[in-house]
Amino acid sequence: MNWIRRVAVLLTLLGFVSVGRSTLAADPLSLSLRYRTETDQDSGLFHTLHRDADWNPKETAIILCDMWDVHSSQNAVRREKQIAPRLQQVVEALRREGVTVIHAPSGCMNFYTDHAARKRAIDAPKASNLPEEINAWCYKIPEEEAGVYPIDQSDGGRDDDPVEYEAWAKELTAKGLKPLSPWSRQIDVLKIDAGRDFISDSGSEIWNVMEAAGIKNVILAGVHTNMCVLGRPFGLRQMVQNGKNAVLIRDLTDTMYNPASEPKVSHFTGTDLIVEHIEKFVCPTITSDQIIGGKEFRYAEDDRPHVVMLVAEREYATDKSLLAYAVNPLGKSYRVSFVYADAEDKNDLHGSEVIESADLLFVSVRRRTLKTEQLERVRAHIAAGKPVVGIRTASHAFHVRNVDPAEGYAEWTTFDPDVFGGNYTGHHGNKLLPQVTFAAITHPILEDVDRMPYVSGGSLYKVSPLASGTTVLMNGKYEGLPSEPLAWTFTRADGGRSFYTSLGHSSDFEQPAFRVMLENAIGWALDRPAASKATAKP
Repeated sequence: MNWIRRVAVLLTLLGFVSVGRSTLAADPLSLSLRYRTETDQDSGLFHTLHRDADWNPKETAIILCDMWDVHSSQNAVRREKQIAPRLQQVVEALRREGVTVIHAPSGCMNFYTDHAARKRAIDAPKASNLPEEINAWCYKIPEEEAGVYPIDQSDGGRDDDPVEYEAWAKELTAKGLKPLSPWSRQIDVLKIDAGRDFISDSGSEIWNVMEAAGIKNVILAGVHTNMCVLGRPFGLRQMVQNGKNAVLIRDLTDTMYNPASEPKVSHFTGTDLIVEHIEKFVCPTITSDQIIGGKEFRYAEDDRPHVVMLVAEREYATDKSLLAYAVNPLGKSYRVSFVYADAEDKNDLHGSEVIESADLLFVSVRRRTLKTEQLERVRAHIAAGKPVVGIRTASHAFHVRNVDPAEGYAEWTTFDPDVFGGNYTGHHGNKLLPQVTFAAITHPILEDVDRMPYVSGGSLYKVSPLASGTTVLMNGKYEGLPSEPLAWTFTRADGGRSFYTSLGHSSDFEQPAFRVMLENAIGWALDRPAASKATAKP
């Protein structure tokens, strides 16, 4: 009777047999694919962009990667238990649409020996185009050679407290499980439809299933992004290099990353860095709300505010300074996104939609007249009373002197006084480098800052007099010139907090005092403690 079972499998794969679904053509899955593309050749900077895609459900599969019942890391188990219910909702919704569901708990096939979904995967007809290396791990694809892998996972990535881990290992051993590989099945929150789903951890079996069903599009979810989701024989790299349209559900995944390892960011920032790497060099990503509605999933412990950095200036290389600063120190406590100007049109900030989700807007822009809808996003953020931090050229960010904006573009000539309480009227000579001194006051932004004077690498801005409601924290002085404020806070008319400093030269970022002050300023603007309490050194 084995031939009958094979015919039934083939009919299921071809869509003629289904559970609770018509064989009529389904509506497409309308997805917004997020990806990253370099701002300019060899710039090392990336726009974060979206493109729409309509996928035929009948030509789409979702693979649930290694969503095991238990794990060697107790923290990994805790996070998996958070995403599993949401992932189950996604699976149910996709299954109803006719998407093929493949359960892939690696190393657990013995548990499913007699399961119909396991037998269905085994019985799928062998594909004529089986890739040569489809049963092998894939550790890198050629596109990744252009980047640097963002995290150190050489310690295995376990982020458990050592004492807690020892107790967890003893608990697993007492249950007769191997502490380093205790899994035996998929987590039971994820339901397997015996009538139509598939169970396999084999690259060739999963490829056979997909080819028999005419699968062109593959959705990956599960754990762990930096290891199994990327590298398994059915993982993202293999899918992409063998011609499938692949995406990762970026809010339903997790990494094995230990914050004690480089780049020493929070666990959740570590996941973000891997997702960024995937979007740059492997494939796009989506979020679960695109399938089931509501909001993106977020781990309960992930309380990082979202800092969006607008970077569009060519004088002080803040694109590079801030890119590094976003990882160290901000990566410990903040989620940071970047918006850069187009290489051909300096007034077009690609990906500015992300401003709408910002908790804090960080501005390093010089004399740009933005597209009208882009500047409106900036205005809306500020009108909502949300915090703003600006450095250096932010005082003249959205205004070009003696030039009217082109059609479809807009300026904000009073951005400096409106948002920062400033009064920028130019700067002294580029060779007149000011000595930086700190105000003799107590303020959260100056906490843990070594107040030893130093010389900035940037010219002294003319900003006096400041508006009422400002509090000066730093001053700059050059012999023979009047002293000028270098950094201050401002409570805006809308009630929001702003911080501005005319510092921001690349040499300033080499000064520990400046780095700590800027970090404190972000925390103050968000009414939140600074990301780290490192003491600045002279």
